[in-house]
Amino acid sequence: MPPQFAYPAAIGDFIAALLAFTAIPVVLKNRPVARPMVWIFNVVGTLDLIMAITLATIYKAPVYMGASYWIPAFWVPALLVTHYIVFVVLTRFDKGETK
Repeated sequence: MPPQFAYPAAIGDFIAALLAFTAIPVVLKNRPVARPMVWIFNVVGTLDLIMAITLATIYKAPVYMGASYWIPAFWVPALLVTHYIVFVVLTRFDKGETK
């Protein structure tokens, strides 16, 4: 696995996970800082996925993935869709729309 892809991808995933796990209890307790924390997580998570896709393409990482190729083939598109849905929900909530 090319380290030019592997290290940034691992660090980005770790940061996104930390932000997500930090936001979960704040959202559950309905704190005022919950929405900004979800925005930060969603932006960082989306940028991490875009960066990973770009670096994987540049450094030809799929060649080294073997059987774990299902991760970028299935999970990355699924995560991009869920990030998009969260952006839609956040922008509707910010505009005051309930549905």
